[in-house]
Amino acid sequence: MTPTLVRQHLPHAGSAPRVDLRARARDWSEIQERMLVPLYEAVYERLDVGPATRLLGLGCGSGLALLMAAARGAAVTGVDASPERMALARERLLPEGGAGRARDGNRLVDGSPRDTAEPGAPAYTLVTAFEPIGCLAGDSEGLGGLLAEATPLAGRGAAVVLAGWGPPERCATTSVLRVATKLAEPLRSAGSWRPALRDDLEDVAQRAGLRPDGSGRVACPFGYADVDSAVRGLKSTGLFDAAITATDQVQVDKELTEALHPHRRPDGTVWMPNVFRYLIARTP
Repeated sequence: MTPTLVRQHLPHAGSAPRVDLRARARDWSEIQERMLVPLYEAVYERLDVGPATRLLGLGCGSGLALLMAAARGAAVTGVDASPERMALARERLLPEGGAGRARDGNRLVDGSPRDTAEPGAPAYTLVTAFEPIGCLAGDSEGLGGLLAEATPLAGRGAAVVLAGWGPPERCATTSVLRVATKLAEPLRSAGSWRPALRDDLEDVAQRAGLRPDGSGRVACPFGYADVDSAVRGLKSTGLFDAAITATDQVQVDKELTEALHPHRRPDGTVWMPNVFRYLIARTP
């Protein structure tokens, strides 16, 4: 989602939101992350990800996208600054319990992209940033910093994939995310939600010195077993951090439950159609 939809980092303005980071990471892994599977699949299919691919996943979260690439034969390296999400990624990709590298060569690295560098290692052929941008004020600047560290590790002409929310009118979840704006208004923080803009991804690519080489849109509906699961999943994205800081968990839960009411189906499930964008760019 992220990591989405999915910026799971705490806002810099104000005090830290009162959240259980381990519970949030688990909610992301078990509820929300799967909503982006159609996006991962579309990108991997378009780029023919397979045994010849050496992939670096930025903000890899709990590792589902990496696992899917590894299943296609790719050698994957994931990096994320969240210890809670990385612990879950290790359960998925390093079942032996190793701290860094699995027997098949897949790696998970705590910290920043530069920490993945290995002397004499082949350059990455694909860099992915699947944590969608375009919903938090200032999130593109954070992605720009990651790209500045990652692109020197990629080969010439390597693909760099950026992801973001589609047009607000094509995303049913937009109406629910507006709750974050309303509740966080007193803070006016850099972590506040905002509607996605048409050229968010292109602007990031241009600032990073990347050459656009195609784009696409993918339907990624958000479906939940019930309202409680929807509330937990949406909060795990981090898009409501500023709202939690400005109010509290109880108020955010109440407002979210009310906003989700129009999307609740007769059987109690929640369904919200959405469209996400991806941009493929190339390193110089």
